[in-house]
Amino acid sequence: MVFLVLPAALVTLILFGVPMLVLLRISLNSFSPTQLMQEAVTFENYHRAFSDPYYQEVMGTTLTVALVCTVISLVLGFPAAHWLARMNSRWKSTVTILTLFPLLIGNVVRSAGWIALIGPNGALNSATRVLGLPSAQLMYTPQAVVLGTVAVVLPLMILTLASVIEGIPRQAEEAASSLGAKPFTVFRRVLLPQTMPGVAAGSVLVFILCMNAFATPILLGGPRFTMMAPAVYDQFMRGSNWPFGAALAFILLTTTLGVTIAVSEFLARLSRR
Repeated sequence: MVFLVLPAALVTLILFGVPMLVLLRISLNSFSPTQLMQEAVTFENYHRAFSDPYYQEVMGTTLTVALVCTVISLVLGFPAAHWLARMNSRWKSTVTILTLFPLLIGNVVRSAGWIALIGPNGALNSATRVLGLPSAQLMYTPQAVVLGTVAVVLPLMILTLASVIEGIPRQAEEAASSLGAKPFTVFRRVLLPQTMPGVAAGSVLVFILCMNAFATPILLGGPRFTMMAPAVYDQFMRGSNWPFGAALAFILLTTTLGVTIAVSEFLARLSRR
């Protein structure tokens, strides 16, 4: 059995582990405005990232947006996933495809659609002007970034939860209801404990994608709203400061991994209870 897993483990190690080691080594180099990257072994880049108030705010913003988007996706996705999983109609396949369809559209195209909807001259503000209402200033705000990011990750949460709910016998919910349990009690005592593996998987997947969001924060958040992925891009491509950009990327990676492990352990404990 070990020999069957070994090839996949080696491929994962090569494709993921080796680039991470290279990234770690680059992050320990120093940077000179005239000579660019210089080979060294220093933690100056990490010290700058953790001590600079600007990058502290960037990391805090990234964590906040990722957690808020994950919670919103879970709250909105669970009812939709339950409805999809319990659907007996011949249209179930069509609804599943429609749920999956937004994933076929790139994030840039979807962000452009949100700009056309909530931009200063978008459809929403045009409608408010016609009705004589005050304009809605949603563009270039954290709310716009959360809205656009949730629209990206919500289908993944729905499909992940639906696949788990489909494996839960419908009779368990019907039996609880027939014994006098109210709908919320059925959800809390019967459905939710059995769907905790799907909740954990969907939450981890959505959180990772939100932590590494790039196009949506740039297009909907504007130049004053910065998250970690755009900050890494700026250091590599605009500032040519590869060591500091690698340090930011490694901090983003370890933070994402640490929070993911903590959330997974927390949900696993809830599931065991």
